[in-house]
Amino acid sequence: MSMFLADLHVHSQFSDGHLSIPQLVDFYGKRGFGCIAVTDHVCESRSVMGIAARYMKITLTPETFNSYMKTIREEAIRAWEQYQMVLMPGFELTKNTFSNHRSAHILGIGISEFVSPEGDVLDLARQIRAQGALVVAAHPVQTHKAELQTLHLWDRRDELKGEFDAWEIASGDEIFADVAASRFPVIATSDFHRAPDINAWKTVFHCERHAEAIMDSVRKQEVEFHFFRDMTGHEKINPCNRLPDAGLGLRR
Repeated sequence: MSMFLADLHVHSQFSDGHLSIPQLVDFYGKRGFGCIAVTDHVCESRSVMGIAARYMKITLTPETFNSYMKTIREEAIRAWEQYQMVLMPGFELTKNTFSNHRSAHILGIGISEFVSPEGDVLDLARQIRAQGALVVAAHPVQTHKAELQTLHLWDRRDELKGEFDAWEIASGDEIFADVAASRFPVIATSDFHRAPDINAWKTVFHCERHAEAIMDSVRKQEVEFHFFRDMTGHEKINPCNRLPDAGLGLRR
Protein backbone atom coordinates (compact mmCIF):
# COMPACT_ATOMS: atom_id res chain seq x y z
CA MET A 1 0.00 0.00 0.00
CA SER A 2 1.30 3.45 -0.89
CA MET A 3 0.32 7.12 -0.84
CA PHE A 4 -0.05 8.82 -4.21
CA LEU A 5 -1.67 11.70 -6.03
CA ALA A 6 -4.39 11.14 -8.62
CA ASP A 7 -6.20 13.33 -11.12
CA LEU A 8 -9.45 11.70 -12.22
CA HIS A 9 -10.72 14.38 -14.61
CA VAL A 10 -8.32 14.88 -17.52
CA HIS A 11 -9.02 15.77 -21.18
CA SER A 12 -7.01 14.84 -24.27
CA GLN A 13 -7.02 15.75 -27.95
CA PHE A 14 -9.81 13.22 -28.45
CA SER A 15 -12.07 16.05 -27.25
CA ASP A 16 -11.02 19.57 -26.22
CA GLY A 17 -7.70 18.92 -24.45
CA HIS A 18 -4.42 20.34 -25.72
CA LEU A 19 -2.30 17.20 -25.18
CA SER A 20 -2.48 13.75 -26.72
CA ILE A 21 -2.93 10.75 -24.44
CA PRO A 22 0.78 9.78 -24.72
CA GLN A 23 1.70 13.38 -23.85
CA LEU A 24 -0.61 13.25 -20.82
CA VAL A 25 1.07 10.07 -19.61
CA ASP A 26 4.49 11.73 -19.76
CA PHE A 27 3.22 15.03 -18.31
CA TYR A 28 1.72 13.41 -15.22
CA GLY A 29 4.22 10.57 -14.96
CA LYS A 30 7.18 12.95 -14.78
CA ARG A 31 5.43 14.79 -11.94
CA GLY A 32 5.13 11.68 -9.82
CA PHE A 33 1.39 11.02 -10.08
CA GLY A 34 0.17 7.54 -9.26
CA CYS A 35 -3.04 7.61 -11.29
CA ILE A 36 -4.90 9.64 -13.89
CA ALA A 37 -8.23 9.08 -15.62
CA VAL A 38 -8.69 10.35 -19.17
CA THR A 39 -12.29 11.57 -19.30
CA ASP A 40 -12.95 13.08 -22.69
CA HIS A 41 -16.29 14.68 -23.51
CA VAL A 42 -19.16 12.74 -25.02
CA CYS A 43 -21.58 15.44 -26.19
CA GLU A 44 -25.22 15.03 -27.09
CA SER A 45 -25.75 14.49 -30.81
CA ARG A 46 -29.04 16.34 -31.22
CA SER A 47 -28.57 19.54 -29.21
CA VAL A 48 -27.27 22.73 -30.84
CA MET A 49 -24.09 22.68 -28.72
CA GLY A 50 -23.61 18.97 -29.31
CA ILE A 51 -23.89 19.39 -33.07
CA ALA A 52 -21.30 22.17 -32.87
CA ALA A 53 -18.99 19.95 -30.80
CA ARG A 54 -19.18 17.23 -33.44
CA TYR A 55 -18.47 19.73 -36.20
CA MET A 56 -15.40 20.98 -34.32
CA LYS A 57 -14.35 17.39 -33.48
CA ILE A 58 -14.14 18.07 -29.75
CA THR A 59 -16.30 15.16 -28.64
CA LEU A 60 -16.02 11.40 -28.58
CA THR A 61 -18.47 9.64 -30.87
CA PRO A 62 -19.41 5.98 -31.38
CA GLU A 63 -17.04 6.06 -34.37
CA THR A 64 -14.02 7.33 -32.39
CA PHE A 65 -14.66 5.49 -29.12
CA ASN A 66 -12.90 2.25 -30.08
CA SER A 67 -9.76 4.13 -31.13
CA TYR A 68 -9.90 6.12 -27.89
CA MET A 69 -10.11 3.00 -25.76
CA LYS A 70 -7.38 1.25 -27.74
CA THR A 71 -5.04 4.22 -27.20
CA ILE A 72 -5.76 4.24 -23.47
CA ARG A 73 -5.12 0.49 -23.17
CA GLU A 74 -1.81 0.78 -25.00
CA GLU A 75 -0.68 3.81 -23.02
CA ALA A 76 -1.76 2.22 -19.74
CA ILE A 77 0.91 -0.42 -20.26
CA ARG A 78 3.58 2.19 -20.88
CA ALA A 79 2.35 4.38 -18.00
CA TRP A 80 2.84 1.51 -15.59
CA GLU A 81 6.13 0.25 -17.01
CA GLN A 82 7.71 3.70 -17.22
CA TYR A 83 6.16 5.57 -14.28
CA GLN A 84 4.28 3.02 -12.13
CA MET A 85 1.22 5.15 -12.86
CA VAL A 86 -2.29 3.77 -13.36
CA LEU A 87 -4.08 5.10 -16.45
CA MET A 88 -7.86 4.65 -16.26
CA PRO A 89 -10.38 5.01 -19.10
CA GLY A 90 -13.26 7.40 -18.63
CA PHE A 91 -15.55 9.90 -20.26
CA GLU A 92 -17.52 13.01 -19.38
CA LEU A 93 -21.13 12.76 -20.51
CA THR A 94 -21.82 16.33 -21.55
CA LYS A 95 -25.29 17.84 -21.62
CA ASN A 96 -24.76 21.48 -22.57
CA THR A 97 -27.62 23.94 -23.03
CA PHE A 98 -27.97 27.70 -22.93
CA SER A 99 -29.46 27.31 -19.43
CA ASN A 100 -27.10 26.71 -16.52
CA HIS A 101 -29.82 24.85 -14.65
CA ARG A 102 -30.43 22.41 -17.50
CA SER A 103 -26.75 21.63 -18.13
CA ALA A 104 -25.02 18.65 -16.52
CA HIS A 105 -21.69 16.85 -16.83
CA ILE A 106 -21.27 13.30 -15.52
CA LEU A 107 -17.91 11.53 -15.23
CA GLY A 108 -17.67 7.80 -15.79
CA ILE A 109 -14.33 6.50 -14.45
CA GLY A 110 -13.19 2.97 -15.16
CA ILE A 111 -15.64 2.56 -18.04
CA SER A 112 -15.51 -0.10 -20.74
CA GLU A 113 -18.43 0.75 -23.05
CA PHE A 114 -19.76 3.82 -24.82
CA VAL A 115 -22.78 5.55 -23.28
CA SER A 116 -24.83 8.07 -25.23
CA PRO A 117 -25.50 11.24 -23.21
CA GLU A 118 -29.05 11.50 -24.54
CA GLY A 119 -31.77 10.99 -21.94
CA ASP A 120 -32.22 11.73 -18.26
CA VAL A 121 -29.22 11.99 -15.94
CA LEU A 122 -30.63 9.33 -13.60
CA ASP A 123 -30.63 6.75 -16.38
CA LEU A 124 -27.13 7.80 -17.49
CA ALA A 125 -25.73 7.38 -13.98
CA ARG A 126 -27.22 3.90 -13.77
CA GLN A 127 -25.78 2.92 -17.16
CA ILE A 128 -22.30 3.90 -15.95
CA ARG A 129 -22.68 2.02 -12.67
CA ALA A 130 -23.85 -1.06 -14.58
CA GLN A 131 -20.32 -1.20 -16.08
CA GLY A 132 -18.81 -1.32 -12.58
CA ALA A 133 -17.45 2.21 -13.12
CA LEU A 134 -17.49 5.23 -10.82
CA VAL A 135 -20.19 7.85 -11.38
CA VAL A 136 -19.07 11.37 -10.46
CA ALA A 137 -20.96 14.67 -10.62
CA ALA A 138 -18.60 17.09 -12.38
CA HIS A 139 -18.39 20.72 -11.16
CA PRO A 140 -22.03 20.62 -10.00
CA VAL A 141 -22.12 24.11 -8.43
CA GLN A 142 -20.95 27.58 -9.47
CA THR A 143 -17.28 27.48 -10.43
CA HIS A 144 -16.94 31.30 -10.42
CA LYS A 145 -15.23 31.12 -13.79
CA ALA A 146 -16.27 32.60 -17.13
CA GLU A 147 -17.65 29.33 -18.47
CA LEU A 148 -20.88 27.43 -18.88
CA GLN A 149 -22.22 26.44 -15.47
CA THR A 150 -23.63 22.94 -15.00
CA LEU A 151 -26.12 23.14 -12.14
CA HIS A 152 -28.73 20.52 -13.06
CA LEU A 153 -27.29 17.74 -10.91
CA TRP A 154 -27.05 19.97 -7.85
CA ASP A 155 -30.63 21.15 -8.32
CA ARG A 156 -31.64 17.47 -8.11
CA ARG A 157 -29.11 16.47 -5.44
CA ASP A 158 -31.64 15.09 -2.95
CA GLU A 159 -33.00 12.74 -5.62
CA LEU A 160 -29.61 11.83 -7.10
CA LYS A 161 -27.30 11.61 -4.09
CA GLY A 162 -27.61 7.84 -3.86
CA GLU A 163 -26.90 7.41 -7.57
CA PHE A 164 -23.44 9.04 -7.55
CA ASP A 165 -20.25 7.63 -6.07
CA ALA A 166 -18.78 11.11 -5.62
CA TRP A 167 -19.33 14.80 -6.30
CA GLU A 168 -16.46 17.08 -7.26
CA ILE A 169 -15.46 19.20 -4.28
CA ALA A 170 -13.04 20.98 -6.61
CA SER A 171 -12.32 20.92 -10.33
CA GLY A 172 -9.47 23.38 -10.36
CA ASP A 173 -8.09 25.77 -7.76
CA GLU A 174 -11.24 26.44 -5.73
CA ILE A 175 -12.97 24.31 -3.11
CA PHE A 176 -16.73 24.29 -3.70
CA ALA A 177 -18.11 25.33 -0.31
CA ASP A 178 -21.64 24.04 -0.95
CA VAL A 179 -20.35 20.57 -1.84
CA ALA A 180 -18.06 20.53 1.19
CA ALA A 181 -20.93 21.50 3.46
CA SER A 182 -23.17 18.77 2.06
CA ARG A 183 -20.97 15.96 3.36
CA PHE A 184 -21.61 14.05 0.15
CA PRO A 185 -18.83 11.68 -0.98
CA VAL A 186 -16.30 13.78 -2.88
CA ILE A 187 -13.19 13.85 -5.04
CA ALA A 188 -10.95 16.74 -6.15
CA THR A 189 -9.69 17.06 -9.72
CA SER A 190 -8.05 19.48 -12.15
CA ASP A 191 -10.55 19.26 -15.04
CA PHE A 192 -7.29 19.36 -17.00
CA HIS A 193 -7.27 20.74 -20.56
CA ARG A 194 -3.84 22.39 -20.82
CA ALA A 195 -0.59 22.52 -18.85
CA PRO A 196 -1.40 25.38 -16.40
CA ASP A 197 -4.50 23.48 -15.22
CA ILE A 198 -2.23 21.14 -13.26
CA ASN A 199 -2.12 23.78 -10.49
CA ALA A 200 -5.24 22.57 -8.73
CA TRP A 201 -6.68 20.42 -5.98
CA LYS A 202 -6.00 16.70 -6.32
CA THR A 203 -7.14 13.54 -4.57
CA VAL A 204 -4.64 11.63 -2.41
CA PHE A 205 -5.01 7.86 -2.15
CA HIS A 206 -3.59 5.40 0.39
CA CYS A 207 -4.15 2.10 -1.39
CA GLU A 208 -2.70 -0.33 -3.89
CA ARG A 209 -1.97 1.14 -7.31
CA HIS A 210 -4.61 -0.55 -9.39
CA ALA A 211 -7.99 0.56 -10.71
CA GLU A 212 -10.22 -1.54 -8.46
CA ALA A 213 -8.46 -0.39 -5.29
CA ILE A 214 -8.66 3.24 -6.40
CA MET A 215 -12.38 3.02 -7.21
CA ASP A 216 -13.03 1.20 -3.94
CA SER A 217 -11.26 3.97 -2.02
CA VAL A 218 -13.53 6.56 -3.63
CA ARG A 219 -16.63 4.53 -2.75
CA LYS A 220 -15.45 4.13 0.86
CA GLN A 221 -14.21 7.77 0.95
CA GLU A 222 -10.75 6.73 2.05
CA VAL A 223 -9.30 9.81 0.37
CA GLU A 224 -7.67 13.14 1.21
CA PHE A 225 -7.03 16.27 -0.84
CA HIS A 226 -3.89 18.19 -1.69
CA PHE A 227 -3.25 21.37 -3.65
CA PHE A 228 -0.58 20.70 -6.27
CA ARG A 229 1.62 23.54 -7.51
CA ASP A 230 3.82 22.71 -10.47
CA MET A 231 6.84 24.80 -9.54
CA THR A 232 9.67 22.39 -10.26
CA GLY A 233 8.01 19.75 -12.42
CA HIS A 234 7.65 17.42 -9.42
CA GLU A 235 6.11 18.18 -6.06
CA LYS A 236 6.12 15.70 -3.22
CA ILE A 237 3.06 15.48 -0.99
CA ASN A 238 3.52 17.54 2.16
CA PRO A 239 1.93 15.58 5.02
CA CYS A 240 1.55 18.72 7.13
CA ASN A 241 -0.35 21.99 6.80
CA ARG A 242 -3.91 20.72 6.97
CA LEU A 243 -6.56 23.37 6.48
CA PRO A 244 -7.84 23.79 10.05
CA ASP A 245 -11.54 24.28 9.30
CA ALA A 246 -12.05 21.83 6.48
CA GLY A 247 -12.47 18.53 8.29
CA LEU A 248 -11.95 16.72 4.99
CA GLY A 249 -8.23 16.03 4.95
CA LEU A 250 -7.57 19.11 2.80
CA ARG A 251 -3.95 20.18 2.46
CA ARG A 252 -2.51 23.27 0.85
